Amino acid sequence: MAVRSAQGVLARPTSAGQTGPAEANGRDQHQSHCEPEPRPALAPVGDALFSARSIWLTRAGRAILQSVDIDIAEGEILTLIGPNGAGKTTLVRVLLGLEKPDRGTVRRKPGLVVGYVPQRFAIDRAIPLTVARFVALGRRVEDEDAKRALADVGADKLADRQLSELSGGELQRVVLGRALVGSPGVLVLDEPARGIDYTGEAELYALIGRLRSERGFGVLLVSHDLHVVMAQSDRVICLNRHVCCSGVPQSVAQHPEYARLFGTQVARALALYQHHHDHRHDLAGEPQTPSARAKDQA
Repeated sequence: MAVRSAQGVLARPTSAGQTGPAEANGRDQHQSHCEPEPRPALAPVGDALFSARSIWLTRAGRAILQSVDIDIAEGEILTLIGPNGAGKTTLVRVLLGLEKPDRGTVRRKPGLVVGYVPQRFAIDRAIPLTVARFVALGRRVEDEDAKRALADVGADKLADRQLSELSGGELQRVVLGRALVGSPGVLVLDEPARGIDYTGEAELYALIGRLRSERGFGVLLVSHDLHVVMAQSDRVICLNRHVCCSGVPQSVAQHPEYARLFGTQVARALALYQHHHDHRHDLAGEPQTPSARAKDQA
């Protein structure tokens, strides 16, 4: 599986083993702020795009990730939230195979193509580079594929522009378009709205949601933009080195660990949020079909 970023092929991760937590089933989790207590290992979710189990990583004697379990399902938008230094970007790099954990295993769906938008993207303004060349940089890309990707993100009119001349919002659309080339099965977006104003941020997340609906890929999103992100997510994981809580957005917003990390005012505001879907969730957070609801009500 080639992991692609704005800069080109970053790495070709090797397929690791297996593992996996309760959160793939949408069940809320709570662990103390200190080291998580040992618990029985759970089997990975068979059809998950990524399925990681018991991920531990330490740097210079400091715990970065502690017993983290995570699954990403096909077609879902899963959002990672947490304070600065919570280990969100490190966890993403572990999932992509760009960083090796001290303990734990990661299983990826065979043949999975990943579109990756990294947190930071620096442009050397002294180097002339058009948008069209940037989208194809470092790989063989058919012109039609590049045009389609730019059109999908509303950046088709930017193809002949210099990359250095783009606004923050235009650049993020182009970087997202590049990640779409090759028909990825999952998009991994690390703080994609960094440097964009609130209006552009809302438009970007709406675009990501629309592309998910049209193309059917899964999305792993890392963000601090809680109000907008919660509205676009199917499932949320609150990370602070370990998984503090997880589930559908409204349940996470009401969790005491969420209030402790982000403050009671933010928690109260998000607790009022209603997550509108064309389906409902059961008590475990799983989508419930109309036939299942009728059976429960019978």
